[in-house]
Amino acid sequence: MNPYQAPLGEMRFLLEHVFNAEATWQGLASLEGMVDMDTALAILEEAAKLNRDLVHPINRPGDEEGVGFSEGKVTTPKGYKDAYDAFVEGGWIGLCGDPEYGGMGMPKMLGVLVDEMGYSACNAFNLYGSLTAGAALAINAHGAEALKAKYLPKLYSGEWAGAMDMTEPQAGSDLRHIRTRAEPQEDGSYLVSGSKIFITGGDQDLTENVIHLVLAKISGSNSLSLFLVPKIAVDDNGNLAEPNGVSVGSIEHKMGLKGSATCVMNFDGARGWLIGRENKGLACMFTMMNYERLAIGIQGLGSAQAAVQMASEYAKERLQGNAAGSSNAADPILVHGDVRRMLLTIKTLTDAGRALAVHTGKQLDLAKFAEDEIQVAKASRYVGLLTPVAKAFLTDRGLDITIMAQQVFGGHGYIRETGIEQLVRDTRIAQIYEGTNGIQAIDFLGRKVTGDNLATLKEFVAEHIEVLSDACDKANALKAGFAAFTEVAAWINDNKLTRPALINAVAVDMLDAFGYLLYGYYHLLMRNTAIAAGSELAPAKEAYCDFYFAKLLPKAEALLSAAKAGDELLMSLPEAYF
Repeated sequence: MNPYQAPLGEMRFLLEHVFNAEATWQGLASLEGMVDMDTALAILEEAAKLNRDLVHPINRPGDEEGVGFSEGKVTTPKGYKDAYDAFVEGGWIGLCGDPEYGGMGMPKMLGVLVDEMGYSACNAFNLYGSLTAGAALAINAHGAEALKAKYLPKLYSGEWAGAMDMTEPQAGSDLRHIRTRAEPQEDGSYLVSGSKIFITGGDQDLTENVIHLVLAKISGSNSLSLFLVPKIAVDDNGNLAEPNGVSVGSIEHKMGLKGSATCVMNFDGARGWLIGRENKGLACMFTMMNYERLAIGIQGLGSAQAAVQMASEYAKERLQGNAAGSSNAADPILVHGDVRRMLLTIKTLTDAGRALAVHTGKQLDLAKFAEDEIQVAKASRYVGLLTPVAKAFLTDRGLDITIMAQQVFGGHGYIRETGIEQLVRDTRIAQIYEGTNGIQAIDFLGRKVTGDNLATLKEFVAEHIEVLSDACDKANALKAGFAAFTEVAAWINDNKLTRPALINAVAVDMLDAFGYLLYGYYHLLMRNTAIAAGSELAPAKEAYCDFYFAKLLPKAEALLSAAKAGDELLMSLPEAYF
């Protein structure tokens, strides 16, 4: 299999032309002098080399070997430690971290593209750094100054890793049933006791310490609080001390992501420190969760890009059958219409998905760094609207893309040697963890669309879609599609109180409809921008836009029709029918 090649041309096009990254960064005082386009492109090129030369080569062997567990110790596959040390040496874990504590302070618009490369090269390996960055984000946002000074530098450097400990056997998506308890101590610390399951990166042999963010209930309270609990205690000078009552009970044996340690974690009177306020743990944890939801969306995007590359190369090399009128012994399968349909489908979905990731990253940068309160508030609303779409639509389509790419390979895609089946297995979990995609859809429709009676949705549509001033058929079709979406959303909003099952029943249809419409916007935006800039990508962007509007955008209309069917049929059927 050919080595992974990052789509640097596509990434540069999005940053330079489509989303005007440099102008955005120059308009944010906190980023001024930190990053310009030359710096950003140099970072992307270096990340591409690192993932091509060090990370991608360990992807398949790591899947074959898997994570080991013996005598309470977790071991990662061969090559993981060397690759991780290279990431530490380059400061990559703290790429978007707070410079005050040793991070590089880079914008999220750039970070999402670096994340995409990591997931394309090796899903399992990239998760270790991703969880650490998310944990650092939550600590920085909600932790006391002493905690930040003590833990963030080692997390940003990659010397220590982070993990998010939420799920318990009886408490999956419904966290109210968590049983882990925290006993307050006279010195202000807490002793945390309980067990957690499905903890990604709960332990490993890459770092000398793991910093767990643990949801627990303070004794006497039934509300959730968040605690920082190190695997190894840290003394007042920041040095490692004694073990802290944190241990691994077992590791999970999974369908995919075999190089990523998914652990059962036991906390036996482990000393921890409160992050944020008592009984407000879920709000603090969601700072990390929202980061991870975007990161997992990018996992779907990264897998998609890897699948596109593999399927495209295979279709040009694999000789099978003949083109009409061909006298060759055999032609590449690229000559066949159905293969072209599949390749164009996965290519156009992936390119638009990358635009969604960068667009969401831009809103995160504005929400974090803008000084104007009105701009911050608007960007924050847009982040809320886009994040569940980025998580769910990118991962749903990511799995679709890996499966369609596998179909291009035919029977060779079902065997391990080609590597495409690993992408299918590794990507499947992205629809489930960090909040299932059904929950993302309910959040999107119930909180982000109808939660403010469509105010954010209408503002977003007016600002983005209505600016497509050209009166071409595509722009008109897109505007009509968003008008139809808004109309159905208004009907749902009008009936949400009298039909309490309605949002739950139609949420996935609505999120998917919005996703397909949004991707249409990105394709038209990319087409128009490429033409206006005289980009060498313009002919391809025109062709991809034509294909998307002809073949994929019509899915939105069908999904809206399904949403208008409502909840009555679903909820009226007796249990015996299921």
